[in-house]
Amino acid sequence: MPSKDVGLFSTEQIFFARFLPLVKSIEKINKQPMTILHKENANEGAFYIEEDGQRLAEMDYRKEKDRIIIQHTEVNESLRGKNVGFQLVERGVEYAREANLKIVPLCVFAKKVLDMHKEFQDVL
Repeated sequence: MPSKDVGLFSTEQIFFARFLPLVKSIEKINKQPMTILHKENANEGAFYIEEDGQRLAEMDYRKEKDRIIIQHTEVNESLRGKNVGFQLVERGVEYAREANLKIVPLCVFAKKVLDMHKEFQDVL
């Protein structure tokens, strides 16, 4: 359907001028970094987000010699769409680099994230 001119502006121009800033602010909110906690014992660990004592997101791993094996990533429905799963994997990459470890992603989500981002290839 062709745009209808309204004075000097088309309806598309009016729409984008009015709603694009709102969409961009929502995207910014959805990508704000979360505080990611880390817990580790001798053979296992997890990166997680907790609120009021409840874990809302978690990526757990097993630790072996010179590598960590990402087993599972889960994000509560309340945090879906906020880039939280990616942030957990990214924090795992940072940890692997700091500890000079490699990552073996058994978790399908973590594997997809690691494969899609060339900047993470050094830990695979």
